[in-house]
Amino acid sequence: MAIESVITDVSLRPLLQTSRATLAQALSSLSWIEENAATANPPLELKLDLAERQKILHAYLSKLRGQHRQAAFGARATKQETAEARQEVDRLLLQLQNLYYEQRHLMGEIGACEGYDHAYTHLPLLSLEEYLTQFPDQAELSEQELMPLRIEHEKQEREKMEQERLELVKIKDGLVKENTRKKDELKKMDEKLEVMIDGLKPLEEALQKDL
Repeated sequence: MAIESVITDVSLRPLLQTSRATLAQALSSLSWIEENAATANPPLELKLDLAERQKILHAYLSKLRGQHRQAAFGARATKQETAEARQEVDRLLLQLQNLYYEQRHLMGEIGACEGYDHAYTHLPLLSLEEYLTQFPDQAELSEQELMPLRIEHEKQEREKMEQERLELVKIKDGLVKENTRKKDELKKMDEKLEVMIDGLKPLEEALQKDL
């Protein structure tokens, strides 16, 4: 497997190239030393060549150390960013779980409300058809919008009927009082008639004797 397929981070490619160049320079220097190791007193030209090779190798090593340090700092920063991102993901997952829990709770509450035996469902309201016949302008409203209007209409109708009932009660009370007054007057008249009849009895008896 080629190392390029393993290292996918673009920022590490220069480090890989420098590493390869450093390795090639080191191998080249070792080969040069092996070839010239038998020379007891190497001439100045060979010494300068070796010094130049070592200088290039040291330059590669210095560059390699710098890139390695930079890659280490980058990896540390990436690790920190990864840890922070993981914490954020954990926080969002916990928040999502809380939302799911709240959603299930609200769905349960909605189901309980929908299944609740509300008192208004037992009100003797006008049928929907009769109500819409009286108020055709409300035909496009939803059931949720219609129900408060139907209840308010029923309330107004009952208040109106109660007002009419109170008026009838007043009329009834007036009639009862009038009947009571007339009964009292009739009773007094009966009493007066009885007194008059009782007063006429001696005259009636006297007339009967004369006959």
